[in-house]
Amino acid sequence: MKYVDVKAYFSFLMFMVFGASLATGINQNGVFAYVSGFGREEYTQAIMAGQGVAGVLPCVVQIISALAVPERKGQNMPQASSKSAFMYFITATAIAAISLVAFLSLVRRRSGTSLQLPEEQHDSISSGYAHKTVSLWVLFKKLRFLASALFLCFAITMVYAVFTAEIESVHQNPNRSRLFSREVFIPVAFLFWNAGDLIGRMSVIIPSLSLAHRPWVLFVISVTRLGFIPLYLLCNIGGRGAIVQSDFFYLFVVQLLFGVSNGYLGSSCMMGAGQWVSVDEREAAGGFMSMVLVGGLAAGSLMSFLVANI
Repeated sequence: MKYVDVKAYFSFLMFMVFGASLATGINQNGVFAYVSGFGREEYTQAIMAGQGVAGVLPCVVQIISALAVPERKGQNMPQASSKSAFMYFITATAIAAISLVAFLSLVRRRSGTSLQLPEEQHDSISSGYAHKTVSLWVLFKKLRFLASALFLCFAITMVYAVFTAEIESVHQNPNRSRLFSREVFIPVAFLFWNAGDLIGRMSVIIPSLSLAHRPWVLFVISVTRLGFIPLYLLCNIGGRGAIVQSDFFYLFVVQLLFGVSNGYLGSSCMMGAGQWVSVDEREAAGGFMSMVLVGGLAAGSLMSFLVANI
């Protein structure tokens, strides 16, 4: 395995990445459509919050694994990378297993509830919530502001990863704390963003903070997030020096607030979709909004290649 052909390994890796991405997209679309059929916003919010937690945990694992390995140079770097990758795999596998068990439990509980209903009531519910075919154009016309806000939100968000992977601490003193070293500081920056994202996703639990009833406001806020991109240019990209000599500015003003805005907008748009369609269109609307979300991520990923050359 040490001398595997590079082309064969790269092809295998790309195939696995494609398969994992395909499975994730299908699973996410199905889950959003499934929970939207319940007509309960808090169920959609729970999925969004779960995704936020999934962003925080890998950062914590990476920071712990980086600090667990002595700060050495040269030959020990592959060992550190291997240890981090193994911890990632174990964490992801454990969370996936717990999620599967929880989902199977939910399906059994719903099936059991349906069996306990009288036959007439069961038939009326089944007919009332029969799957309805709705065109994407019809859904877009009803959800144009929410869908556009969601697409822009995640397209703009993908840019942050390009900068975060390159921005270093302004503290370059050799005797600095290890938290300011590149292998730890970058995961810390990702942690700040993902923590902000989780805070934003959780904040919509409070009804008074949700703007789902004003889709155009969410769209305007989504457009204004473009202003975060110039803020990244003020930071220490690639160690070339920062215009604003402050890690506090980078971590709290740029990373944390950018993450909060992403989580808030994403959750508000996904939760509000069911308010603007009829009951029999909710399931289709959930799948449609999930497709828009993935489309935004894909568009943002393509644009990030252009931004990376700045």
